Amino acid sequence: MQRTAIFPGSFDPFTRGHEALIHQALRLFDKVIVGIGNNPSKEGLLTVEARKRLIDDLYAGNAQVEARIYEGLTGDFAEAAGACAIIRGVRNTTDFEYERTMEATNHRLYPGIVTVMLFTPSPVADISSSTVREVLAFGRSVDEFLPRGIDICKYLSK
Repeated sequence: MQRTAIFPGSFDPFTRGHEALIHQALRLFDKVIVGIGNNPSKEGLLTVEARKRLIDDLYAGNAQVEARIYEGLTGDFAEAAGACAIIRGVRNTTDFEYERTMEATNHRLYPGIVTVMLFTPSPVADISSSTVREVLAFGRSVDEFLPRGIDICKYLSK
C-alpha cells in the first residue's frame, strides 16, 4: 500500500526550503503531492499554472512527486488525493504556533489524516517565498534562493 502525503502551500515561488522539505518527506512517504493552493482573490508573483509548471519541471521524471492545483479546504484536497498525511514546514516558533493551531483544526475535521511537521534544514530555513519576491522586486538575482537550475524569468508572466 502506497503512503501518500500532501505538501500544501502557495509556493509563490517554490524555494530551496520547499525542495528540502520534499526531500525529507520522501524519506517517510512513498509519494508527495505538492498542493498548490489557488486563491483567485490573491494576485501573486507567479500564476498558479506557472507555479505548477515550475514544480513539474523540477521533478520531471520523478514519479514520487506530483504537483496539483486545488481550491478549498486542504483537508478536502488531502482526502480526495487519498493522502494519509499533511506535511507542514516549520522554520521558527512563529511557524510552529500557526501550524499547531491548523493541526488542531484539521484533526477535528479530518481525524484520519495526520499532520507531520518537518523542520526546515538550517541552511535554508531563512528562505521564504515573500523574501524571494521582495529581492526580485528590487531587481536582484534570486538564484541562491531557488532550486538549482530554476530560472524564475522562465515562469514570470509576460
